[in-house]
Amino acid sequence: MLVLSLLATAQLMLVLDVTVVNVALPRIGSDLALGRDSVPWVMTAYTLAFGGLMLLGGRLADLVGPRRMLPIGLTVFTAASLVCSLSGDAPMLIAGRIAQGIGAALLSPAALALVTASTAGEARARALAVWGALSGGGTALGVALGGLLTSALGWQWIFVINVPIGILVLVAIPLLTPASQRTATAGRFDIPGAVLVTAATGAVIYGLVNAGGHGWTARSTLVPLAGGIVGWALFALVERATQAPLLKVGLLRQGPVAAGAFLMVVATGLMVGGFFVGSFTLQRAHGYSAIEVGLAFLPVAVAVIAGAHLAGRLLARVPARAVAVVGLALAAAGEGLVAVFTAPASVIAGLAVAALGIGATFVTAFTAALATADPDTAGLRSALVSTFHELGGAVGVAVLSTMVGTALTASRPSAGDFTPAFTAGAIAAAVAAIVAAALVPSTVRTPGRGHAHH
Repeated sequence: MLVLSLLATAQLMLVLDVTVVNVALPRIGSDLALGRDSVPWVMTAYTLAFGGLMLLGGRLADLVGPRRMLPIGLTVFTAASLVCSLSGDAPMLIAGRIAQGIGAALLSPAALALVTASTAGEARARALAVWGALSGGGTALGVALGGLLTSALGWQWIFVINVPIGILVLVAIPLLTPASQRTATAGRFDIPGAVLVTAATGAVIYGLVNAGGHGWTARSTLVPLAGGIVGWALFALVERATQAPLLKVGLLRQGPVAAGAFLMVVATGLMVGGFFVGSFTLQRAHGYSAIEVGLAFLPVAVAVIAGAHLAGRLLARVPARAVAVVGLALAAAGEGLVAVFTAPASVIAGLAVAALGIGATFVTAFTAALATADPDTAGLRSALVSTFHELGGAVGVAVLSTMVGTALTASRPSAGDFTPAFTAGAIAAAVAAIVAAALVPSTVRTPGRGHAHH
């Protein structure tokens, strides 16, 4: 299906840009003479805007119509990518990354809402499997592509590559998406709720990112985390009182949605955190160059995609609970392998085993949360699960980089210095597998009308 391929291409760009700067950061830092405080923001400014504005983007997709929101988001993202590639200093690059995040927050829920609105039954199950593969595989491919492009053409090309792809999708989507596609849902816009949830989610992501560099007890970590949690609590109160809420808080109490959100946080945390520490291990402890790290991560990317594809086929026949539990158990085994054996080949093999399980977990998360989505809430549900994707990535990097401590900044750390992070990852995945056995519905079906049976 050509439309799905184009929507998937747009989504892949957004996911790639979470990690594509990972390997390029040292080169960007030296070329633009970035200070130590500026370097992390090249990576996190994007995540902050993307995650913070996602629910707002999802609600806009439901109100205005995903077919209208998608080109707006894609235009903003593509133009911002061009700004990033032309940056000559830190303020311009970070501003470009924030604009990329704004575009991504408008584009991602609209793209996924279009997928769920135009498919049902087995077709929707297959489409969600593709989406799960992109969310996992794209993160790993981002590390690989970042290394290859930075070494071969220069760091600017990790942003330049988005421009022709963005223009191609922008031209093709209106021609291929039927004009009769439902374009809007009647309803008022909840401005207080939008402001609160955007500020609160952004504050929590900021606090988590800050914890990775400054520790969990720093005022710059505790104040935004506490402020974000208070903001979420106020948001819940506002949503209960308003007639047209941005998010029906009860949605998170629905079994499939809660299961999807939980699996998404865990899977993304394990993956983004694991890849972050893994690429540091190979570069700092084993002396790999950017291009060598990029090539080393290709098997990991393939493993995520293979796990997602396999899960997509299994979910039609095997209980969703079983797929989630086995996926998380594989993730625990892979992280454990890296914790015990520190040679480069073991690091790559362990991350690949973990990635196989994480890919399966991604598809189960998307399927659980979106299998029963109706057109009026598809954008919001898509945004909800994608918000947990961004939160999970921030949690993973924050927790695992804290476990590693000074090894991230040491000139030549030993491979063993990174072991605590992988040990923590293995324990977290094992605990999550036990929780998933109780939380995930046994069946998540997508019959012709899009209703699930539990």
